[in-house]
Amino acid sequence: MPSSHPETPPDPPGPHRVVALVAPEQELYPITSAAAVFGYHGPDIARHYSFSLCAEQPGSLPTTLGGPIQVDRGLEALDDADTVFIASWTLIPSPAVLHTVSRAHARGARIVAVWAGIFVPAALGLLDGRRASVHWELSAELAARHPRVIPDDTVIYVDHGDVATAGASAATLDLCLHQVLQEHGAAHAMRIGRQLAAGPHREGCQRQYPPLPTTGPMPDSLAPLLEWLLSHLPDQITVEDMAAYSGVSPRTLTRQFTDQLGVPPARWLLERRLAAARALLEETDLPVETIAVRVGLSSAVNLRRRFHTALRTTPAAYRRSFH
Repeated sequence: MPSSHPETPPDPPGPHRVVALVAPEQELYPITSAAAVFGYHGPDIARHYSFSLCAEQPGSLPTTLGGPIQVDRGLEALDDADTVFIASWTLIPSPAVLHTVSRAHARGARIVAVWAGIFVPAALGLLDGRRASVHWELSAELAARHPRVIPDDTVIYVDHGDVATAGASAATLDLCLHQVLQEHGAAHAMRIGRQLAAGPHREGCQRQYPPLPTTGPMPDSLAPLLEWLLSHLPDQITVEDMAAYSGVSPRTLTRQFTDQLGVPPARWLLERRLAAARALLEETDLPVETIAVRVGLSSAVNLRRRFHTALRTTPAAYRRSFH
């Protein structure tokens, strides 16, 4: 006989727990960058994450800044972490660290490793046969110690879902905002990025650094052009238009984009347009045709085609998931 009392609804899920594993002589930039993305953003932005620190030997830890940081929790803090963030470590992690991180990964925690932090998932075999973003200074050392890892010292980050790597500390914001985008949509990631006054989110395929030219001066910064493109998304802009704005030839502009960003200009612009379309699908009820025009993709048919190629889904299905 059915109960006359209504079932008690389940408790809402708590925030996703991000725990950063820090070490003596810790570089603070990646830690503060991760905290800025996963920390509290005020009452107007939904709080989906919590952020805390732990260390193998908690207490007062020296940092590269010159002053110490106080870390109160030990490795047991990783027992209930949803994401383990490792921003630096020795090249040979201790057995205790490896055991705890391995246990966290086995129960489903996501491992995010920046700079020398990559040596933890590499030592655990989590990157065997997989491509990993590694800082160019550490690429040879990683290959020597862990030859089954496929190091890539050109891209800023690589995300395999359960394990993500970023070669340089400067890519921490990009990788963390990428995680937010994957889990809570483009609009939420953009909102956090705007609050942090971060530049346009960089895709993982973008380069860690531009190669030095063999002759001639370094190319001027692309920042003015990128800002102009973002403010003119609805317009039909060609590579020739971009080159004219920058005062260079289309061939030179394409080379500058490829050298500095790792992608040609048309692809960079398409990725920005798709990001804007995702945000409008999440936050508005505008018809797909209207969204396509607003982001410069001209028609619903073109938007659906581009969406499917990039995301393997349709705008309607994406809206149902993230609206």
